[in-house]
Amino acid sequence: MAVIEETEPLKKGPSLIIQLVMLLAVTAAAIGMGWFSGRYLDGNAGADKSEIASAHGEAGEAGASAHGVPSPTVSLPAITTNLAAPDQIWVRLEVALVFETPPEQPMLDEIHQDLLGFLRTVKLHQIEGASGFQHLKADLEERAQIRSNGAAKKLLIRTLIFE
Repeated sequence: MAVIEETEPLKKGPSLIIQLVMLLAVTAAAIGMGWFSGRYLDGNAGADKSEIASAHGEAGEAGASAHGVPSPTVSLPAITTNLAAPDQIWVRLEVALVFETPPEQPMLDEIHQDLLGFLRTVKLHQIEGASGFQHLKADLEERAQIRSNGAAKKLLIRTLIFE
């Protein structure tokens, strides 16, 4: 007597066309989510056109404020110091400040020294990544506004280098 072996038919997976369509759908969804996330995080991109123009080389010239009146932009001397931890890391920071009226030199010197003193207390892990950079910029801007009694309206970071 002969034994007849029954073989199960081979199960087929989804066709190549269906796989490609699904890959394109997932890719389109990822692109769309990235675009919407970027728009959400950018929030007020249209409001800061003068800041972008100033940061791209016009920092020494007068920028335009929200009321159309020229705002003096003053570049501070470069700040070079080491961080609090690790103390082998050096930082060079160049900033420009936007004022409503031309500032006096003693006030600029005081702001410069305050920013220098603050950078010496910063630890590297505090300023890592994009959010760390935003926090650093916000802290520097707040210190400049406090030292100038509110005369400094914006702080523009022109150069930030770590070594």
